[in-house]
Amino acid sequence: MLWLCVILVGVLETVADVFLFAKDKRVATCVHAFFRDAVTVNLLSFFLMKHIFNVENIFNASTHGPWYIVKYAVLSVAVGIVFLCVLGFIKNILQFEYEEPKRKKGAMAVKIISTVFFALGVAAFTGTIWGKEAFGDLSPDQILINLNSPTEGTDPGVYISLFEGPVLTTALLTALFCIIVFSKYKLTYQKNEKKSTILSAVAIRVLCFLLAITILVGGCAFGIERFQLMTLFSAYFNDSPYIEENFVDPNKANLKFPEHKRNLIHIYLESMENTYFSKDLGGYFDENLMPDLAELCKEGYSFSHLDKGFGGPPTSTGGNWSIASMVNMNTGLPMKVPFDHNAYGTKDNFLPGATTLGDILEEQGYEQSVMFGAEAAFGGLNFYFESHGNFNIYDHKAAKELGWIPEDYKVFWGYEDDKLYEYAKNELTRLYETGKPFHFVMETADTHGPNGYLSKNAKKKFDNQYANCIYYSQAEAVKFVRWIQAQPFYENTTIVLIGDHLSMAKSFFDDVKNYKRTCFNLFINPPQELCNIDDGRLQNRDWAVFDMFPTLVACLGVEFDGNRLGIGTNLFSDEQTLFERDGVAEVNKELENRSNFYNKNFLFS
Repeated sequence: MLWLCVILVGVLETVADVFLFAKDKRVATCVHAFFRDAVTVNLLSFFLMKHIFNVENIFNASTHGPWYIVKYAVLSVAVGIVFLCVLGFIKNILQFEYEEPKRKKGAMAVKIISTVFFALGVAAFTGTIWGKEAFGDLSPDQILINLNSPTEGTDPGVYISLFEGPVLTTALLTALFCIIVFSKYKLTYQKNEKKSTILSAVAIRVLCFLLAITILVGGCAFGIERFQLMTLFSAYFNDSPYIEENFVDPNKANLKFPEHKRNLIHIYLESMENTYFSKDLGGYFDENLMPDLAELCKEGYSFSHLDKGFGGPPTSTGGNWSIASMVNMNTGLPMKVPFDHNAYGTKDNFLPGATTLGDILEEQGYEQSVMFGAEAAFGGLNFYFESHGNFNIYDHKAAKELGWIPEDYKVFWGYEDDKLYEYAKNELTRLYETGKPFHFVMETADTHGPNGYLSKNAKKKFDNQYANCIYYSQAEAVKFVRWIQAQPFYENTTIVLIGDHLSMAKSFFDDVKNYKRTCFNLFINPPQELCNIDDGRLQNRDWAVFDMFPTLVACLGVEFDGNRLGIGTNLFSDEQTLFERDGVAEVNKELENRSNFYNKNFLFS
């Protein structure tokens, strides 16, 4: 069928060519036109499909579904029309001739409006494509919250790709559009001494205006569909009592700390997924990209959605990116869309009404530190950790101020994980020497999308850079845990390693089909009373990142009423999570809606 379509396109192109441009219609002329037109148009069409639209196996229609041939036909006809136009100008049959505009002011207004509409439409198309490629499946709430949060410390590569991608493309296409819409020429057709006007200057302006409106509407619709922006309607207009009905106030849960308080080391592993494991371990790949973590897991506890193998939590509303993930795990609450642009990322105004893990431990006399290789100001995390637990914040900025790195040092998001682990060792030693119980939080960065940062110390085991980043990062994480286990404070310390969110390295997962991606999680050396958990409570679990809040509290040996805090559930208990009780889809749908209770008690308190 595909090759029949190829021949048919060639025949149609030849008929149009001979009818419009040929001086005679002899058989030889027709045959020559057929081979020239059919070969050129079809080769250009296949080239576009392969290298512009990234279609694999372009000559095997059976692998692409029943609409593949129709799509190819539409593309090749469009290419054919462009080819005929070029051919007409080459043969001087199509010409542009100057035409003095009759209504200059009105014409200029139409041209300007058309240009603005066209530029906005192209920006919507290219921006959406870039956003999906650069950040993966951004959720609507993430988009809106990030737009209203500080962006200090963002990897410069993000801005570079933004300008090299949608900005440059939009500027180029708009410039080409301007050449057409601001021209004062009409398109004429001359054959056998007879000349006629195909498109007057006015007609060209009208067509450009209609094209601009089409591009604008199409671009907006494309962005709305790809980013699921219609769900934001729920965030503003549909109030749900779900959070209020299921919220357990930590201040009223009768928290009982043990006499000898435990330390907690919470390690967020950037974009670390169970997907990277081999298939026999519950992952997707033939070769295990995380062999060291797999071995370490034999010494701890991991909660999986599978009946065997490594798994984790499904995605949850308001918890699918780094900052939101941290908020969920430390408050037992989702990160909700703000109604005030200062609701997140400003001093003393980052969930001021929420009681967090940091707040609880500060009250209990814990020394608390958080460490990033990036800027803590990104998304306002510095304000969050300062106002909820008075953490010592060690980020890229602090590293420069303390003389750990030079003033002009910048690698990837700040400084690389190799340095992060060394600084973390020094800080853990200091925390232990204070004599206080401590809570240490850190987040790695080298496995951040789109391609990660590969340490100069890493061996290139795979052809793909991101795969090498994953392999090296997981090995270094395990080395760090081994160092902790050798320290005098380890016996009374719980270590939690967890992927902060699904990876945004979109291209790395292009071939991952029919597989449920989940984040890695591991609890090492929890209190003895939690170690008797039945294996059945570790497998076939549906849980959310907000369930980590009561689970982390339990990992400190703390007893509390009902095994629930915030809207989360202690995973080491026999209590059902909200996902298990009400269903993942239903809970996520409820959390998409506005919550007046959330706004009043946590966001603007």
